[in-house]
Amino acid sequence: MDLSSIRKLITRYCTGEESWVDSRTVYIGQKEPPPGTEAYIPQRFPDNRIVSSKYTFWNFIPKNLFEQFRRIANFYFLIIFLVQLIIDTPTSPTTSGLPLFFVITVTAIKQGYEDWIRHKADNAINQCPVHVIQHGKVVRKQSQRLRVGDIVQVKENETFPCDLILLSTSREDGTCFVTTASLDGESSHKTYYAVQDTKAFNTAEEVDTLHATIECEQPQPDLYKFVGRINIYLDREEPIARPLGSENLLLRGATLKNTEYVHAVAIYTGMETKMALNYQSKSQKRSAVEKSMNAYLIVYLCILISKALINTVLKYAWQANPNRDEPWYNQKTETERQRHVLIRAFTDFLAFMVLFNYIIPVSMYVTVEMQKFLGSYFILWDDDMFDEELGEGPLVNTSDLNEELGQVEYVFTDKTGTLTENNMELRECCVDGHVYVPHAICNGQILPGAAEMDMIDSSPGVDGKEREELFFRALCLCHTVQVKEEETVDGIKRGIHQGKSTSFYISSSPDEVALVEGMKRLGFTYLRLKDSHMEILNREDEMERFELLEVLNFDSVRRRMSVIVRSSSGEYYLFCKGADSSVFPRVVSGKVEQVRARVEQNAVEGLRTLCVAYKKLTHEEYVETCHLLNRAKLALQDRDKKLAEAYDVIEKDFILLGATAVEDRLQDKAADTIESLHKAGMKVWVLTGDKMETAAATCYASKLFHRNTQILELTTKRTEEQSLHDVLFDLSRTVLRQHGSMTRDTFSGLSGDYQDYGLIIDGATLSAVLKPPQEGTSNGGNYKEIFLEICRNCSAVLCCRMAPLQKAQIVKMIKTSKERPITLAIGDGANDVSMILEAHVGIGIMGKEGRQAARNSDYAITKFKHLKKMLLVHGHYYYIRIAELVQYFFYKNVCFIFPQFLYQFFCGFSQQPLYDTAYLTLYNISFTSLPILLYSLMEQHINMDILKRDPTLYRDIAKNSLLRWPTFIYWTFLGVFDALVFFFGAFFLFDNTTFTSNGQLMATNTQMMFGNWTFGTLVFTVLVFTVTLKLALDTHYWTWINHFVIWGSLLFYVIFSLLWGGIIWPFLNYQRMYYVFMQMLSSGPAWLSIILLIIVSLLPDVVKKVLCRALWPTTTERIQNADKLYKGHLSEFTPLSSLHAPPVRKHDRQGNENQNHTHRRSDSSPPNKLMCTYWGGRSDYCTFSSLLRIGENTRFSGAAYAYSTPGPETSV
Repeated sequence: MDLSSIRKLITRYCTGEESWVDSRTVYIGQKEPPPGTEAYIPQRFPDNRIVSSKYTFWNFIPKNLFEQFRRIANFYFLIIFLVQLIIDTPTSPTTSGLPLFFVITVTAIKQGYEDWIRHKADNAINQCPVHVIQHGKVVRKQSQRLRVGDIVQVKENETFPCDLILLSTSREDGTCFVTTASLDGESSHKTYYAVQDTKAFNTAEEVDTLHATIECEQPQPDLYKFVGRINIYLDREEPIARPLGSENLLLRGATLKNTEYVHAVAIYTGMETKMALNYQSKSQKRSAVEKSMNAYLIVYLCILISKALINTVLKYAWQANPNRDEPWYNQKTETERQRHVLIRAFTDFLAFMVLFNYIIPVSMYVTVEMQKFLGSYFILWDDDMFDEELGEGPLVNTSDLNEELGQVEYVFTDKTGTLTENNMELRECCVDGHVYVPHAICNGQILPGAAEMDMIDSSPGVDGKEREELFFRALCLCHTVQVKEEETVDGIKRGIHQGKSTSFYISSSPDEVALVEGMKRLGFTYLRLKDSHMEILNREDEMERFELLEVLNFDSVRRRMSVIVRSSSGEYYLFCKGADSSVFPRVVSGKVEQVRARVEQNAVEGLRTLCVAYKKLTHEEYVETCHLLNRAKLALQDRDKKLAEAYDVIEKDFILLGATAVEDRLQDKAADTIESLHKAGMKVWVLTGDKMETAAATCYASKLFHRNTQILELTTKRTEEQSLHDVLFDLSRTVLRQHGSMTRDTFSGLSGDYQDYGLIIDGATLSAVLKPPQEGTSNGGNYKEIFLEICRNCSAVLCCRMAPLQKAQIVKMIKTSKERPITLAIGDGANDVSMILEAHVGIGIMGKEGRQAARNSDYAITKFKHLKKMLLVHGHYYYIRIAELVQYFFYKNVCFIFPQFLYQFFCGFSQQPLYDTAYLTLYNISFTSLPILLYSLMEQHINMDILKRDPTLYRDIAKNSLLRWPTFIYWTFLGVFDALVFFFGAFFLFDNTTFTSNGQLMATNTQMMFGNWTFGTLVFTVLVFTVTLKLALDTHYWTWINHFVIWGSLLFYVIFSLLWGGIIWPFLNYQRMYYVFMQMLSSGPAWLSIILLIIVSLLPDVVKKVLCRALWPTTTERIQNADKLYKGHLSEFTPLSSLHAPPVRKHDRQGNENQNHTHRRSDSSPPNKLMCTYWGGRSDYCTFSSLLRIGENTRFSGAAYAYSTPGPETSV
């Protein structure tokens, strides 16, 4: 190595603006660079194997066990099991070991099977053949054997095996077409470019002679970002350096289209490819139900420890008497006498912990997992959510959040492609104040009846003709549209007009297609991009060629794009199009005021507007621009920042040409969905990058804002007139004036006496609000709380001019506010991914902006309207099912273990178990597990149609209402009461006992053999029947499967007990249960006692439910009663003259007497119809007059299901 090479290395690694540590050097074709030009530094890179599996054959058992025992419940039961093995405990280690083994085994089998499927998929990919160029020949090898630096040949319709830099293609211009549908869902053909200096290397022999190195960034997951440069060594000593960007990078998983073959070099392989980095696991989201479960577990763990402590203390108090400590039949050994009392007490404490450990339901976790996994298929199987147009249904990417769909309080939605169709239609274009309106041009498809473009203003005249044509040329040249000649693309017929096959346009942006197609209607047709020249056909059918010199790509920060072209006459033009806020500040001349007025008018109508401007460049200015851009493009570090700075310098001093207006239609039933979400008690926020006027028009159309909504503005325009501090306090006083400090959550939002507020805020003002307070400022820092207070009192909020990161900041701000509401974010584009990942529940829409949102979401749907059923029906069902499951599991385990606790007071705290080992083991595994699992999968407490028709029912389950502490305490006390009935009911049956002639003890009142196992079996029998029948009483939706499982479980218990006690099992070292169950059933009074104890146990819960339904029914319970009355055919037209709503409760009247005075029901008209309404701040069902009066000023709700004559109580 010579001194120049050493000096170059030192300079590269120790100085300069780039940090070379964060880059890699790839030697193309595994060749060393020519001597004396570059130091050869071999680097180690991974092979091209894709590994999506978690386990191998060797590490499956230890790794899976480690992961499972990280769960607190599993680890707890493992400790209990080990304690049973180590010390002398009252129960066999089998009682804890078998349920734990069952849970661990089932989970391991499930995870092992899933991993085996992943292994099969990995092997199919890794063994796929690829073509590699070695020594001038094309060699075939397996994909997993590819190495970084290998030159790969990929043919048409083949998938790229790794991330590649394009060297050459079969096309002369060095371009190729690629679809990235498997990466981001975009089916459009994207153009990629070979390096200019290597595109001539077309054959395998020529490519093999290439000497070059690539320096690029280390792997990172962003699909749309790549920074690198290629150094090509020719005859000269210094290499030629060329920049590399995302337009040169072919990603693994993408497919080559309309190109015969390409040659490319591998730079990222295997798990370092962008596709692999994107599919790695995201942060784990936890539902509110799971948090409640963990809180309940802690409570029950405290109860368990308390029980063990109480029994340990009482045992030593009991044994203070020597006669009780060492009875004649149970003398202590010498070792036991010498053991320290603290050690004996600790051992006894552990023994009691083991005895009572079943109060912690280990099987609940596996049941919950199965319920979530199997329950998620109900979304997948829902035909109502299947989209015929796309041929796809909903997707469930995670089943851990099913019940969270029933708890949503805030919905954050994107606008374009989510509320709207992202189906663009060019409405007009304005050139120097002259407006042109087409009939109908939609996504490049000219609709029938659209014969020509109409001008609604007078002709611009001879002077304006040149400017008009320049405007049309600008739109024909400033875009990234591709031209497709074939009739079909991916099996879909396109480009057919009047029976003829014609060319048509495809682009990743629907706006661009609509604009270019609109220019075609005006006589300027974009033909193709060929040999770096853009060809257009003007009105005189003359072809014009413009050399495409530079493309300044669109980005969400600049909100504009530009091209630099050279005309055939040698003139240089810079054409720019973008948002008005990005273009107007950079304009120095043109009819700005006329165009601005038209843009604002179109924005108010909800149209998407773009401004078009240009400037001419001299040759010297063009050379300087090229130098500026190349210097930024060659940077390896901070390239994006340097490019942005260069764009800022280049894109200025424009001459304004005009503007365009494109309509994005509202999605089908979007307004109905938003109205339903409002009625369900959810706050809906729209977060969009569009301008305020456009977004506000969409919000009115989608019924986010109503005509009577008072709009509050928190925008840059207003903060320029007043300080932010003053504006915030003015808005705060406005929203709190009418109701003091009471927030909007106190009200139903539909009362006529309540003023509806809507807030509009833009991105710049939001940044100021969220800015952390500066030290020394007196009034800074409290803005965030004031802003949140304003938002709480607004029915809807519109955030416009939002950057993607700001969307996530808003979601995080609401999510972490003091109320800790459950948030849901829904969007369809890559710019929505950040808020989708931030929200508690993220929903992606499989739309036209790609599949990035759907891929990163928890759930994916095809249309916004499906959100209504997903939340109001599926979310409602999921929540009530799993809430019952969790409460029921704790209830049945309290019933199970509390008699064991009571039994210790009657056996001298000797740790004698009440139940047999088999019953202890199988209680949670077999006897009581299937009924609750099936309930949690199939229960429908209200008919699905009613849930969709009446969104207010969603409020009944809001804020985790079924898993609150009062409800938890009720279930726990119910379990304690039932346990007392089981134990003392059975105890009093054995109260009077006598000895039989053969010396056996018999209960005189039951004529049944008396013994502790008989007593325990009787208690256990009542227990199993009671908890199973309790679930049967809670079931509203009966099918043959429910009957089979519930009655089948009871039958299985009886049959098992008969077999377990009817046979002498040779593998058991004890036969204590022999004939016990048959002996118990042979007594008639025992049968009567079992029935009586079951009735007494269930009676309080039944009485409580009957009284509550009769005196204080909830909306849900009234609907259940009405639905049963009319045998499942309840509708809004059902006569229900006997149905009466309860009087307004006391707490509803407080502070609201005046409003409720006008809300009282009139008895003057005969009640005969059912309707949904709001009454004193809560949903209610009441009656209203005959349908014959419907012509008298009848008002219909937007959801078309609740109506009545006018009145203050009616929902509108």
